[in-house]
Amino acid sequence: MMNEMGLHETLELHELLVFKNLCLTKSVAMGGLVQDPTLKTILQDSEAGDVKFIQEIQSILKRRHGIDE
Repeated sequence: MMNEMGLHETLELHELLVFKNLCLTKSVAMGGLVQDPTLKTILQDSEAGDVKFIQEIQSILKRRHGIDE
């Protein structure tokens, strides 16, 4: 099924990957500036979610291109 993914779907996954990488970079950068513990927790949760999402998308793209993990 993964080999049946169209080019436009692959490109959309790449767009999502770029966006989530940007989100992660911003969360990490802002995390050092945040003083409020609640906001810091929100940023840390966001970072963890972004990392998981990025890993999942990378895994899908690797399978799509036949790259072993």
